[in-house]
Amino acid sequence: MKEFFKMMFASALGVFVAIGLLVAILIFIMIGVVASISSSSSATYVPKQETVLNLKLEGTIVDVTTDNPFAALMGKDEKVYSLKDILYSIRVAKENEVVKGIYIESGFFSAGTASLESIRRALIDFKESGKFVIAYGDNFTRGSYFLSSVADKVFLNPQGILELNGIASQTIFYKGFLKKIGVDMLVFKVGTYKGAVEPFMLDKLSDANREQISSYIGGIWDNIVKGVAESRKVSVAEINRFANEGLTFAKPERAIEFGLIDELKYRADVEEYVKEQAGQTGDKLKTVGVDKMKTVRSNEKKSADKIAILYAEGEIVPVESSSPYDFEQTITEKVARELIKLRKDESVKAVVFRVNSPGGSAYTSDQIWHQVVELKKVKPVVVSMGNVAASGGYYISCAASKIVAEANTLTGSIGVFGIFPNATGLLDKLDITSDVVKTNHFADLGDATRPMRDDEKALIQSYVERTYDIFLARCADGRGISKDSIDAIGQGRVWTGEQAQKIGLVDELGGIDKAIEVAAGLAKVSDYEVSTVTTTKDFFQELFEKQFDEVKLSILRNTLGEEYEYFKTLEKAKSATGIQARIPYTLKPL
Repeated sequence: MKEFFKMMFASALGVFVAIGLLVAILIFIMIGVVASISSSSSATYVPKQETVLNLKLEGTIVDVTTDNPFAALMGKDEKVYSLKDILYSIRVAKENEVVKGIYIESGFFSAGTASLESIRRALIDFKESGKFVIAYGDNFTRGSYFLSSVADKVFLNPQGILELNGIASQTIFYKGFLKKIGVDMLVFKVGTYKGAVEPFMLDKLSDANREQISSYIGGIWDNIVKGVAESRKVSVAEINRFANEGLTFAKPERAIEFGLIDELKYRADVEEYVKEQAGQTGDKLKTVGVDKMKTVRSNEKKSADKIAILYAEGEIVPVESSSPYDFEQTITEKVARELIKLRKDESVKAVVFRVNSPGGSAYTSDQIWHQVVELKKVKPVVVSMGNVAASGGYYISCAASKIVAEANTLTGSIGVFGIFPNATGLLDKLDITSDVVKTNHFADLGDATRPMRDDEKALIQSYVERTYDIFLARCADGRGISKDSIDAIGQGRVWTGEQAQKIGLVDELGGIDKAIEVAAGLAKVSDYEVSTVTTTKDFFQELFEKQFDEVKLSILRNTLGEEYEYFKTLEKAKSATGIQARIPYTLKPL
């Protein structure tokens, strides 16, 4: 019997070892295949004669992305594009003689308002080369039409729709629900306009909050309408009439009557038209996508002097989320460490700090702010604001040598808040009791199982007010404006970039190219190379860290469907600790 068990355990061990070796071999084979795919996709592409850049407006646009060759295996069918790659592709297409034009295809597409401005400006610049831009859509969203309106010809599917009906902002309030379940949210804030806490306090928008929302969505809509009116040679009044009459769902011929669409055509017919414009004679339209065009070498010169672009995108958090359900980009103290490296790098003559953040942790914001101050002592640092650089996003920007924002960037929101739940009502409903033993008077501060005492409330409010005062001081020092003046335009109020320039929170309007130009001027360099720095991990670095989590995430997305976004919001809320400097809203792209 003893020999039997020895043989059995030896056989079992051999099986497990064999399985382990097989798994290891498969992993190495997979890595080799992925590496091969990755290297081939990053190889320099050479466009063919009469090629057309195909700009597909689908998926989501972020500032920078990390390539993941396993995306298809993980069930990730949502396309995510890099603004950086799109702008580069358009610029290279303009320079390259064999690329004859751009063919825009509108699909289900979402992008922030500032990203749209940057791409639109790049398309207008592309047209200065004399090359064509043609746009087609089965339907046009507000964002995709804003871009497509610059085209020489805009074609719509004969059964398509043009979604040009204005901008709306909706806020959901939880006060009544929380009251029903017995939870009372204690709110501590500074800022008349700090609307992030209103869903827990009120059942409708305050007058101040309604005022600021009306102001910035009105400003964004006005800029969109003015841009479309200029490109399409129609009046602003006519575009607003189209929106006010609800003609989005009218017969598509109405869009032609208003001068917003040139012709109704099917996709195949549009492709034939594009072929003719490009001088192509084959059966199939020859196009190249951004994925390949971004690898084409530009005419940029190499130089020993560099202007570095540091990207900071996402919510500002103390540490990266460990949740397997959170794959959003975040800003951590890694950004501060990169700023230190750039300060010490003598080849870097100036830094463009690209900020695209609604804010978050006040503590982490202060760490990054400090390194911006230290960097500015050595070399110019110019902030380029993306779709949003508000609250904590403005905190980390305010110390820069100069701030450049898009007209539709959302910024400001200079204010802070803290929220503490009181769940005594819920515990009473559930017949749950608690007791505590403590060594000191404030040892159980923040205990949600009992009402908060007045002296505790005073302590927390004082802390929030002190944090706000520090925020004001940071902005006043950085912008060269008095604290009282910053307070007057602060109070948690959100401004568009255009509005922010008028009140002194922003220096110039423009995109990242404008920020590079300003940085070069401050550094007094004319011959320089642009380099990019991100805090996003390399794909292979993350391969063994998150691939199993991605499987869980894929299953969760498929199970919850549209409800996944609510789940994700709850996961983010769980990771938010300490005093927050955060924009009052969850922003939805156009």
